[in-house]
Amino acid sequence: MVARTLDANVLEQWIGKTEIQLDTIDAKQANLMAATLGSRQVFQVEDALPDLWHWIYFLTALPTQDLGRDGHPQLGGFLPPVKLPRRMWAGGRFRFTTPLLIGDAVEKISSIRAIAVKQGRTGALCFVTVAHEFRVDGHLRLTEEHDIVYREDSLGDQPAKQLPVPPQGAEIVATVSADQTMLFRYSALTFNGHRIHYDRDYCRDVEGYPDLVVHGPLIATLLINHAVAHNAEKELRSFDFRALSPICGEQAFTLNQKQGRADTTLWAQTADSVLAMLASAEFA
Repeated sequence: MVARTLDANVLEQWIGKTEIQLDTIDAKQANLMAATLGSRQVFQVEDALPDLWHWIYFLTALPTQDLGRDGHPQLGGFLPPVKLPRRMWAGGRFRFTTPLLIGDAVEKISSIRAIAVKQGRTGALCFVTVAHEFRVDGHLRLTEEHDIVYREDSLGDQPAKQLPVPPQGAEIVATVSADQTMLFRYSALTFNGHRIHYDRDYCRDVEGYPDLVVHGPLIATLLINHAVAHNAEKELRSFDFRALSPICGEQAFTLNQKQGRADTTLWAQTADSVLAMLASAEFA
């Protein structure tokens, strides 16, 4: 076990660390994902995998005793041993070359690109950026940069946070609700043991959330599906997103879209008009 630390000089030794995973994009997993999102689509070999559904593949299976208190794998292997207890998916950037297809044998090459220790409003923070390349027969299909932020435990005496305000002028809006069943299924499909998505007592008593938290990647997937559905005649080239505020409980939230000159602005907004996620997509 590697000692956990906030010493930037130690953590930065993980920059450049690389791992390679192999997986086959099988139809069964894609069909389970479709059912989770409420779709009756049935995928077959050579069908294109919808964007961001690659997250339900390349899963890491660790014994339960190798998990931390939050249900995530303990740190100090591929990811640096950050001495902070809370972990969040802060955002990501994607560049699409050619769609992954059902039946493809895919090589995923991951590397630690950046690590930064900072002091935030609520205490110490550590940002880790992981880059991923997805290749089929050596040909690049997709690149991803994944931002992870590690934080201290929530304290009752923290200063009030100013909630982010969503953009105005949405042109296309859809309303969704991620209930407990959807959260459970998505956690199962991604083999994600993070307890904030299924353990209410842990959410409230340990991490300070008012209720179960909707997965950031799930919100991003819903946003990109929303954008692609309304740009069916175009090809998606890039997608970037930032998670700004959690969506908790089974409240309905909206997926919003506004077309700009160069790209499409997307955002997820809670029922009480808080900006949960801001994204942009570029189509060609």
